[in-house]
Amino acid sequence: MKALGLDLGDASLGIAISDREKMIARGVENLRFEQGDWQTPLNKVKALVAKEPIDVIVLGHPKNMDGTSGKQAKTAETFKKLLEKSVDVTIVLYDERLTTKMAQGQMQRSLRARKKRQLRLDEESAVVLLQNYLDGKKE
Repeated sequence: MKALGLDLGDASLGIAISDREKMIARGVENLRFEQGDWQTPLNKVKALVAKEPIDVIVLGHPKNMDGTSGKQAKTAETFKKLLEKSVDVTIVLYDERLTTKMAQGQMQRSLRARKKRQLRLDEESAVVLLQNYLDGKKE
């Protein structure tokens, strides 16, 4: 079975998926949608769950540095509830503090052009998020 990693923004969804052994995460897509249109990312996740043998969805939970929940964390919690009604898969909220910074650093080291980095930032953040989750499960 595979794990799916999601980095949800106001108008984009970074998507990553693991291999069957849940050892390595790789990017799938950076889905763009209109702000407030939760049906588009929901439909994408439903399609992936129907296509791939996914048994867990790891949804980024962007808490503040002091551990409190802000606006984006509440958005992730709401999206989790929508997912739970739409797919029969375990959904885990996973602390994603600093994943965007880590993703930016990785992308800069790979020498991608700045414009391409911006277009793939949420996807790369989903990869970092999912890989952190997978690595934590190995311990």
